[in-house]
Amino acid sequence: MEEGKRQRQVAGALQQELNEIFRHLNLSMIDGGMVSISSVKVTPDLLEARIYLSLFQVKDAAAAMKTIESKAWEIKRELVNRVKHQLRRIPVLQFYLDDTLDYVFKMEDIFKKINDEKKGDS
Repeated sequence: MEEGKRQRQVAGALQQELNEIFRHLNLSMIDGGMVSISSVKVTPDLLEARIYLSLFQVKDAAAAMKTIESKAWEIKRELVNRVKHQLRRIPVLQFYLDDTLDYVFKMEDIFKKINDEKKGDS
């Protein structure tokens, strides 16, 4: 199903505000690595927001996600203060790990190995 215009607007606003909140709460750097919000998806009724987090060089991804989940109430409180005049109801925030970067690095390694084997055969 296609994402509506209002969904995209709300998701964009949430992503922008959440990036600021993460910096403000010192959640953008965890365990020696960087945490960024790769995307925000909002349900059609605007009551649920799925926040996809990209972790770069974070040693323990599960612990980082647990830290963010433990601060979810504080994140939502900050979000309410920032968007209360733009939204009637603040969506429920759900955090997910976006492993796209890991997948990209894994694929690059595979292609590199294939190219190295081809060069070795020639």
